[in-house]
Amino acid sequence: MKYLLGLDQGTSGTKAYLMDFAGNRAGLGYVPTELLRLRPDWIEQDPRAVAAGAAQAIELALRAAHGTPSDIAAVGIASQRGTDFIWDARTGQPIVNAITWQDLRTLPLIEEIDQWEHAGQRRYRLGYFPGPWCASMHLAWRARHQPEFQAALRDDQLRIGMSASWLITALGKPSQHLHDYSLTQKTGLWDFRHSVYWAEWIDRLQLSPIGLPDPAPTFYDYGTLHIGDGSRQAHVPVVAMIGDQQAALFGHGCRQAGQAECTHGTASFVNIVAGGAPPELDNINVYYAWSLPSDASNLQRATSSLQHTYCLEADTTVTGAAVRWMVQRGHWFESEAQLDALAESVADAGGVIVVPAFTGLNVPYNDHDARATILGLALGSDRAHVARAFLDSIGYQLRAILETIHDRTGLHVEQLSVGGGLSNSDIACQIQADRLGIPLVRPNEKETTARGAALLAGLGLGVWKSLDDLPPLPTGSTFFEPRLTADRRDSEYARWQHAVRHVRELSENR
Repeated sequence: MKYLLGLDQGTSGTKAYLMDFAGNRAGLGYVPTELLRLRPDWIEQDPRAVAAGAAQAIELALRAAHGTPSDIAAVGIASQRGTDFIWDARTGQPIVNAITWQDLRTLPLIEEIDQWEHAGQRRYRLGYFPGPWCASMHLAWRARHQPEFQAALRDDQLRIGMSASWLITALGKPSQHLHDYSLTQKTGLWDFRHSVYWAEWIDRLQLSPIGLPDPAPTFYDYGTLHIGDGSRQAHVPVVAMIGDQQAALFGHGCRQAGQAECTHGTASFVNIVAGGAPPELDNINVYYAWSLPSDASNLQRATSSLQHTYCLEADTTVTGAAVRWMVQRGHWFESEAQLDALAESVADAGGVIVVPAFTGLNVPYNDHDARATILGLALGSDRAHVARAFLDSIGYQLRAILETIHDRTGLHVEQLSVGGGLSNSDIACQIQADRLGIPLVRPNEKETTARGAALLAGLGLGVWKSLDDLPPLPTGSTFFEPRLTADRRDSEYARWQHAVRHVRELSENR
């Protein structure tokens, strides 16, 4: 039996997903990655531990499938984005720890950069605003404060990448120093409007273009992973690479303009396929989704030109993070399960409104000074109403994002596919459907990111010749249809918007 291996290398750990050529899951392995908190806002990862965890996850997946390394035909890697991995070009050994996308040490630097000549061009040229989660900000900080990085930069002996390119270096052999376009853009140095590295920006950040990866299509000859030990070791081709949110979009089956998925994690990330032309938006991130040969009937045709598909991304700033605060610091609920059960125990929020602006409000408000507030409490209110109001607020924020994207681009989302921790809650999914007024679908297959990477590996290997040939998601998806009338949905959303205005006014007067 031959398998496709999809690696989902994320912030919290690595998942290895084995898929047979019919599209069925054959094995899954997961190994967590320790986050190193050197200071309260400094969050790093040990590159060697990330690589070791990925190797162990592959071993666990093979064990679950009763397979051997030689059973793996090809690999696709979905990479966490924004976390920068730095290694020596000569030895392949890491020079420094990776700075994760959650790290906030670059905030003072970003305030300084805001005053620079080219600062106003950032969103247009890069496709997004490079915040503290962005690799380019980490690199600029290193160029000012980290002697090991400074020395390697002077000697032109470093390699800069995301976890995907690092894994190929650490666990195998790269064909060249490459990223797919989605990860190249996430360096925060790539001018995706002109398809080149932004030279003036790189110079101003005191960086050198030497060491940056060359861009490549989503499936390509990226090198090999050396899987297993001794006589069992197999050199398996890595034929696909992509960012993790883009892999989730692909794994959910969202491949046409207007199709969308939402991943509920620390925050809730909404990704919408935008088609083949990148729109110009002032507060919505525009990314490469995937880059495939333009002849969709035969994706292996060498003569076919490259066609970029773009996606739009926005997030709610906090979802899982708010739940953890309410459980661990607010002590309002004993667990996420209790919050869920209490929310389901009442018919509605009883007039209570939660605006979960723990770290501000994102699209369309972009107000990072706003703070979380509970309104509408009465003597008859209890924790169940607060729990219900919090779940309502997630739906309201998603509606604000989808309406903003529709107003700016004309893209209309008719159904939202959901994944991540909060999607396991039936009541949360039902409330989101009610607040959005569109159906939600929760796939039976939870590992859509790793599955997306495996599907792309199959395309790269030629298992499937076109997107139309791809196997569908396994049967058993759960659908949630909206139950509220349009009038009630709109009136309650208007009340929540009024609460948001009140919260923002309070933040202005602090």
